[in-house]
Amino acid sequence: MLFQDRRQAGEILAEKLAHYRGRQPLILAVPRGGVIVAEPVWQSLGGELDLIITRKIGAPDQPELAIGAVSGDGFTTLNEQLVSRLRVDQEYIARKAEEELAEIRRRLNDYRGDSPLPEVEGRLVILIDDGVATGYTLLAALRSLKEKNPLTLVLAVPVGPPDTFSILGREVNELVYVDAPKNFAAVGQFYRAFSQVNDNEVKAVLRRTGLVGG
Repeated sequence: MLFQDRRQAGEILAEKLAHYRGRQPLILAVPRGGVIVAEPVWQSLGGELDLIITRKIGAPDQPELAIGAVSGDGFTTLNEQLVSRLRVDQEYIARKAEEELAEIRRRLNDYRGDSPLPEVEGRLVILIDDGVATGYTLLAALRSLKEKNPLTLVLAVPVGPPDTFSILGREVNELVYVDAPKNFAAVGQFYRAFSQVNDNEVKAVLRRTGLVGG
C-alpha cells in the first residue's frame, strides 16, 4: 500500500474506524505527522481531537538508540533487556526521563497553550500516528493511557511492521491499520509525499478543531 499523503492515510483509517462514529471518541494524535492523519478521522467520527506526546530515552553515547520512552505524565517504559545489556544505571534513566518530560511539557504548551488536558477515564480513546517503526514511544503512550482507565483503547496507524503490531496489539482493545508489510524499513517509504510537518500546520489543525483559539 502506498499512500498519497498523510491526509489520504487518515481518510482510509477513518473508514476502518467507522463503527465508532457517533460515540464521541477522544482522538489523541502524536505530533507532528499524526495530527495530519488524525484530522480526517475526527471529521468523520466526531468527538474530540487532542495531542499526546511521548519522547524516547536514548542510550548513553548513542542517543538515536532508544532504551525506552517517557510520556507526558512521567510514565516511563523501558527495554529492560537493552538496559541490562548496556548496563545503563537508574540515575541516567531518571535524568534523561526528566529532560524529555520537560521537552514534552514545553511542546504541549506551545501547541495547545493552557487548555486543560482531556479526561481519559471511562472514554473511548483512539491513539493515532502516521506510522510506527520500533513502537517504543507508542508503547509508552498506550501504557500511560491504560493507567487512566479508558473504557476502550484503540490504536490506529496506517502502516508498520508486523512484529511491532504484534507487540502493540496486546496493549489495546482494538488495533486498526491499513498495511503491515514484511519489507518494512521506514514509515516514509509508504508515502508518495512525506515532507516534515511543521508546528504551524499542527496549530492550524488544532484551531480548526476548536482546541485552541484562532
